[in-house]
Amino acid sequence: MAVPELRRATSPLTRDDLREHLVRTRIAGEVATSRENNLDHYRSLANRDPHHMFGLVPQGRWSYRDVLELMAKSAGVVADPDHREGQDTIDPDRTVDAVEAMGDTIAGVLGSGGARILFATGHPTGLLTVHMALARLVRRHGAILMAPAEGWSYWSAGFGRKREIRYTDDVAMLADRGAFVHTHDPAPMRAMLAELGDDRPDLVIADHGWAGAAGEAGILTVGFADSNDPALFVGEAEGKIAVTVPLDDNVLPRHYGPLTDHLVERVVRAL
Repeated sequence: MAVPELRRATSPLTRDDLREHLVRTRIAGEVATSRENNLDHYRSLANRDPHHMFGLVPQGRWSYRDVLELMAKSAGVVADPDHREGQDTIDPDRTVDAVEAMGDTIAGVLGSGGARILFATGHPTGLLTVHMALARLVRRHGAILMAPAEGWSYWSAGFGRKREIRYTDDVAMLADRGAFVHTHDPAPMRAMLAELGDDRPDLVIADHGWAGAAGEAGILTVGFADSNDPALFVGEAEGKIAVTVPLDDNVLPRHYGPLTDHLVERVVRAL
């Protein structure tokens, strides 16, 4: 008997069960990212620090207070501007809502048949497991997974040596010789899109600068973002990113399993 596609032996979690899991593993709820770090990054985006822009060029003014208000609304961080130190939060209900919206978006693209999809992650120590599961899912539903610019390399500020684009199970990452690395840099995605030219993907599923650069290029993009990475939420507010899922993007990879199952289940049901 065939095993149901990408299902666990147990039944999928209910929404309440998933919410509890997100809080227990600190994917949402009281997350590890400090309030100080969050606010520092919000100021950096307001000051247009390229490292925190993720390749996006906001059209609005987006002052520090604007960014904080958006992050309270979209991610569920503490809204009080006088809360400057200590614990910060991600609202698990917002996480689940965004996961379901992402699933609906992915299903809508898959439903057209022969969809061209591009995956990339700047957080291989955390989110790679989610991207790989989604890549397997869309492949089984007839998607064409794109892998442009494999081996493209470059030097950038702070690098000790060249970094290059490599793929694992059709998920693009930035490699430093023998290791995949964390990156906010939009340059690799820009290189991928430049190689593709007019043969653009129908959907990009990504995070960090990979997602920001794709959204800025006008490609339908869904992504994941931590509470200290406000750029994709700004991109979503301006219509450049279709869905941004708020979550801690670097917990133990196995903790993302129930969230991934819920996302996969949502896609399958929506097809």
